[in-house]
Amino acid sequence: MPTLTEFRARLLESPAPFRRIAVAGSSGYVGARLVDRLVAGGRTVHSLARSARPSKPGVLDFGADVQDPASLRPALQDADAAVYLVHAMAEDGDFAEKEAQGARNFAQACADAGVRRIVFLGALRIDSDDLSPHLASRHRTGDALRSAGVPVTELRASIVLGAGSLPFRILASLVERLPVMICPKWVSTPCQPIGIDDVLEYLFLAATRPWGGGGVYEVGGERATTYGDLMREYARQRGLRRLMVPVPVLTPRLSSMWLRLVTPATAQIGRHLVEGLRNATVVRDRRALQEFAVRPIDFPEAMARAISGEGK
Repeated sequence: MPTLTEFRARLLESPAPFRRIAVAGSSGYVGARLVDRLVAGGRTVHSLARSARPSKPGVLDFGADVQDPASLRPALQDADAAVYLVHAMAEDGDFAEKEAQGARNFAQACADAGVRRIVFLGALRIDSDDLSPHLASRHRTGDALRSAGVPVTELRASIVLGAGSLPFRILASLVERLPVMICPKWVSTPCQPIGIDDVLEYLFLAATRPWGGGGVYEVGGERATTYGDLMREYARQRGLRRLMVPVPVLTPRLSSMWLRLVTPATAQIGRHLVEGLRNATVVRDRRALQEFAVRPIDFPEAMARAISGEGK
């Protein structure tokens, strides 16, 4: 595995890094923080959101919607690379088809604008014929982004642990509000959470370094765990005594209704997320550690940073 010194030597010997980066989905939790990370790294950012906001230094704001191809053209003009962080789980209708169509529109607009790389934050999964609609759509989105011939670097991740990430907020709300938790079978599903700062560093490097022509990389924290152990770790760090009672009868539909009562998630998004929890999301291919100068922290440390408010 390359050392950090070897990574730095490679960077010094490589062509000039990409300087102008477009971020689609810049109004979301990961997107907004990535914009700040790119600006801090000396990049000019094309910020793509449905409603343009007042620009700040280093950021060019564009009102752009991936369902409206014409709106994408000016936003992608002169961009070296583009990061795709868009999803449609909260929208009415067939969210998977909307996600695929939006990705196809974005891929073609990138090809037309001469964008040299697309970076996509997708989802880890095991090989299965029983993927949840959410995980299946994430992989279909990655395929759609590759449809126009622009090289795509796809980073596949499990739960992102950060103060403002929806999975963390759901977990925190459950543990804070329920002294006794009736836990469905999915609390024992394996996952490999990753801290928000590590996700941002992977995205930054994938979007700015000049070498590499795309590929799929599985990214995760130092080790795997389960959703139940994540809740226990949160309770331990918060000094809370919680009783978790496993039961096998809470269906995804009932789980989403339960989540709506005790968390900030809507029933619709909650249902999609809970359905995804039936699939294990762990890193099996560790090539990302060989290709990127990132050494992810373990989930207890990532949890502590999220609880303290780091990553807001």
